Amino acid sequence: EDQVPLYRLVLMDDDDHTYDYVIEMLQKIFIFSFDQALNHAQEVDAAGRTVLITCELGEAEFGRDQVHGYGPDWRLPRSKGSMSAVIEPAG
Repeated sequence: EDQVPLYRLVLMDDDDHTYDYVIEMLQKIFIFSFDQALNHAQEVDAAGRTVLITCELGEAEFGRDQVHGYGPDWRLPRSKGSMSAVIEPAG
């Protein structure tokens, strides 16, 4: 039977968003618990990237667009826009 290809949605680190921003965004967009969101915030900070979800392409694209549309971090004056997320094959 044909397998639908899966993709990873990866959040990329930057210095223009606070932990609070990341946690709030992930809870709002992906319905993560506080602890799940905190773990992703810590991982993206330490490793430079964190895999948010593994899913079909359409869902990954939707999630990426949600991240890119979330807007700047009001807590940081230098924050000019959203965080970056990329899609990669999960193969």
